[in-house]
Amino acid sequence: MAGKWVPLLVAVVCVCLSAAAQLAMKWGMAPSAQAGVGSAYWQALTSPWVWLGLGLYGVSAVAWLWVLSRLDVGLAYPLVSLGFVITLLAGVFWLGEPWSWPRVAGAALIVLGVLLMASDA
Repeated sequence: MAGKWVPLLVAVVCVCLSAAAQLAMKWGMAPSAQAGVGSAYWQALTSPWVWLGLGLYGVSAVAWLWVLSRLDVGLAYPLVSLGFVITLLAGVFWLGEPWSWPRVAGAALIVLGVLLMASDA
């Protein structure tokens, strides 16, 4: 495990970048929530937030390739599920989306599962 801390840290950064990408795209698409399909696509093409989100995904994907070259996929890929927890928290605290105890419990189970899998690394 001693030599894996840098790839693990980069993996967590990748997950955070992917979560930030989701949030940026959501933010960029918010004005078109009630628009038709054509208007929504136009909004996506012209929104700097959507483009930022796509760029963050790209950076994350390139960095993820480096992670996969250094960690077992059985350890790396479960870390991706932390993105669900990060986006849930950011959605609630940044976007004002609703939360519920079942969502909190689900997020806690994800974190527990990741910790259990990482402890076997």
